[in-house]
Amino acid sequence: MLSLNENRKVWKNWSGIVHSTPRHIVYPKSVDEVVSLVHSCASKGRGIRVIGAGHSFTPLVQTEDVLLSLDHLAGVEPVDEISRSVWVWAGTRLRDLSEALYREGFAQENLGDIDTQSIGGAIGTGTHGTGIRFGSLSTQMIEAQVVAASGELLTCSEQQNRDIFKALQVSLGMLGIIVKVRIRVVPLTVLHYRSECFSVEECLGRMAEFRDNHDHFEFFWFPHTDVVQVKRLDETDEKPSESRFWNHMNQLVMENGLFGLMSTGCRMFPGLCKPVSRLSARFIPTGKDVAYSHQLFTTQRLVRFNEMEYSVPAEKMEEIVSEIRDSVTTHNHAVHFPVECRFVKGDDIWLSPAYGRDSAYIAVHMYKGMNHQVYFRDIEEIFRRHQGRPHWGKMHTRTAKELSSLYPKWDVFQEIRKQLDPIGVFQNDYLRKLFAVE
Repeated sequence: MLSLNENRKVWKNWSGIVHSTPRHIVYPKSVDEVVSLVHSCASKGRGIRVIGAGHSFTPLVQTEDVLLSLDHLAGVEPVDEISRSVWVWAGTRLRDLSEALYREGFAQENLGDIDTQSIGGAIGTGTHGTGIRFGSLSTQMIEAQVVAASGELLTCSEQQNRDIFKALQVSLGMLGIIVKVRIRVVPLTVLHYRSECFSVEECLGRMAEFRDNHDHFEFFWFPHTDVVQVKRLDETDEKPSESRFWNHMNQLVMENGLFGLMSTGCRMFPGLCKPVSRLSARFIPTGKDVAYSHQLFTTQRLVRFNEMEYSVPAEKMEEIVSEIRDSVTTHNHAVHFPVECRFVKGDDIWLSPAYGRDSAYIAVHMYKGMNHQVYFRDIEEIFRRHQGRPHWGKMHTRTAKELSSLYPKWDVFQEIRKQLDPIGVFQNDYLRKLFAVE
């Protein structure tokens, strides 16, 4: 049985903007230990929040009570080649999952640009990549095992406990502790990657072409310039490049080392943001690469930042990017991080920001330690005007009243939450406010 001895260590998220001092930090090594812990906490009126890799920028797991890590519940079972699916323990990091699938000749159909998250955390917050024909990572989950507040271990899928499953696919850890998931996989895929520099006008003018004619498309606008970096990835029959050394060096030296130094300068002297952004735009890495999908979807992110990201109707991308450009110019925001723009296929997951609509996801970033409030506030106002739904793991200021009007299944989710966790074992102060939990 797990011990709940006092362990007052400070926990911080990846960017350092969220922190707390949990009474207990626990690392269960089996499902039975998770069940025992839930029973204990429920009987004593203690709350539990589950930590993955700490890559959320909102206080989703902030707690002064029990913080539970699933780091010891990690690993990947053999792929079922007939159903093309695999069972994965929820604490498994995406990077480790990719490597395990690679060894068996399989891959996830899509990934975000960071692979350090746990699979449970990535699914629970609706993490996504890009590609108008591809959904978020939550759409890849086809079955899950979850420990409810009662201590019961439930198995949920489209066929079994369907309503719970639809709520569980993006649930922010509010319904229970997901300990294991079965996800859909695809045969190992080789992608052809291309990075090019365009003017904003040309990129927006060719938006439909890029979005519809390529498997994966995203672009980055550099503030205070008319320059964008366009990235496109397409499945290919070509063989992977024999050496990717210079690609790795570019990421390590240019996109992390040099950009990190310039970011530190911007934090000390915000007036440098404009020339730094313009300099970055001049040295956009362009070129081609051929590699396995998991090697191209993700990039190293060593420069730490805070982020806000919203999902809006896909057809609104051009209009909203234009409004963001106008806002940066009008208010002369001291920002040097590019604005990241991606597309995601619509889904039927109750709390997914892409629920019921093909979506454009637009993200703004600010270097760690720099004042982000005014910039994020002004850009968030643009998202509000266009029926924007915030990414649950990224910073935002939306209220329960606003969110309930954006999600048609909000009340149904709330009923499932009350059913599975009537006493609020899996709540914290942030979630109680965000979901107006009494």
